[in-house]
Amino acid sequence: MAHIKRLVLDVLKPHHPNVVALARLIADLDASYHVDITVQAVDEKTESVVIDLTGRGVDPEAVSATIESLGGSVHSIDQVEAEGAADRPAGPNNI
Repeated sequence: MAHIKRLVLDVLKPHHPNVVALARLIADLDASYHVDITVQAVDEKTESVVIDLTGRGVDPEAVSATIESLGGSVHSIDQVEAEGAADRPAGPNNI
């Protein structure tokens, strides 16, 4: 089965936890995860951030659950990069 190697999310989050803590919590989901968070906008109670996550077999559901458990919400998935599994032949019949 193919796996996701990059995921870019548009997220609205409260000020706490801050982006450093959020990056660490997401990175702790898997040892292969590399997390890059960019703050796009800040208002009185929230921050709009873009999370760019790379790794081997990124789990979008686990990442979303972590964000939501901290009071944030995923507004959109802006980019996905997937890679096919090496253990099966490529072709249109193997979708």
